[in-house]
Amino acid sequence: MSSGTGARGSAAVEAGSSTRVGAGIDYNLFLDCVHCGLCTSACPTYLETGNENDGPRGRIYLMRGVVDGRIDLTSGVRRHLDLCLDCRSCETACPSGVQYGRLIEPFRVDMQKSERPGWFQRLVLYGLFPYPGRLRWALAPARLMQRLGLDRVIDWTGLPKLLPGPLGRMYRLLPRLGPRGGMLPEVLPAEGKRRARVGLFSGCVGEAMFSETNRATARVLQANGCDVIVPRGQGCCGAIHYHSGSSDPAVEMARQNVDAFPDDLDAVIVNVAGCGSMLKDYGHMGEETAGVEDSDIKSLAGFAGRVKDISEFLAELGLRDPTGEVPWRATYHDACHLVHAQKVREAPRELLARVPGLELLPLPESEVCCGAAGSYNLTEPEMADALVARKLAHIESTGADVVITGNAGCSMQLQAALGELGRRLRVVHPVEVLDLSYRGGA
Repeated sequence: MSSGTGARGSAAVEAGSSTRVGAGIDYNLFLDCVHCGLCTSACPTYLETGNENDGPRGRIYLMRGVVDGRIDLTSGVRRHLDLCLDCRSCETACPSGVQYGRLIEPFRVDMQKSERPGWFQRLVLYGLFPYPGRLRWALAPARLMQRLGLDRVIDWTGLPKLLPGPLGRMYRLLPRLGPRGGMLPEVLPAEGKRRARVGLFSGCVGEAMFSETNRATARVLQANGCDVIVPRGQGCCGAIHYHSGSSDPAVEMARQNVDAFPDDLDAVIVNVAGCGSMLKDYGHMGEETAGVEDSDIKSLAGFAGRVKDISEFLAELGLRDPTGEVPWRATYHDACHLVHAQKVREAPRELLARVPGLELLPLPESEVCCGAAGSYNLTEPEMADALVARKLAHIESTGADVVITGNAGCSMQLQAALGELGRRLRVVHPVEVLDLSYRGGA
């Protein structure tokens, strides 16, 4: 037993067998829930199904029942828990401060330890997505087909419909891929008076599919007086593994990132909400993973404390005025892991309000999940499609020409759904709007 278990002594359940799924979760976290039900109206899956077991209160009942030994972890119970998006909207709605993420995430890790990952999880989610180099090579044929227009011919033939489930979904979600750019320099100097020295987390899927967003982020940071460090040794944040029940590889990825970024940075900047939430949760992940030493938990938590979303950081630093006009009618969609998990709500709106010419239109149910949720749109297609349809109806009601959101997964989900409906709306990141304005606007 590692020395790290002492820090988690309170995590032992007072009653029941320690071999039960979820037995290592701090039981007091279950008791924080007073079952008032105010969370249900904020839960996307409950809004769709109306089933109490598909809401946060019901899921907490189920998990606690399994831990207490009052109910068995049947396939039905698993299904209700698997259907959770882990969007954390219930945490925003909860007046009692229930840390739902600290319940569902370790419970799922424990639940899935006894399950052998399927081929898609092993080969794609674990073997491809976390590695930007492999992903770039895998995307090369798709990039060429898009450049030559062959993807339209393939779509016309209906061939993508013949791909097995998740592979067909991957093809559907593939965004328009720009030219493959080179790696960012390891050091990018500040423009004007130096105000901060920051690291840029480039990610895996984000770098492979949305590399221009990383470049826009670097340019905006430079324009705001920041030296930008882009460590070569960084890697995937670990969210794909951790949220699908594979905690040990996720911890190793976390250690790699902690070692990659220098200790003297003012902040570690991330522009993907899902990655940012994971990076900020490194300390919790260490506490929730068996065998992690106290010294490692301290190191992970220290790193997590320096992580800032790009919008959050710029709002705190004080934005240098963008001057180029961007005459767009736009609406802003709150990425779940930015607004609920990271509690970053006003910062993106405040920054966008500084852009000349940009009209920002309010979006109904802006904080309700679009159905992306990491790999959820690949593994739970029916619910993901229902949620994105709900989201698109609200987007269209605004009359906007552009959708702005701070997460790569949301961007892919919305772009794919808009494309299927033939809607000509652009989906962009807030930092891309700022970058456009700094470069003269359009």
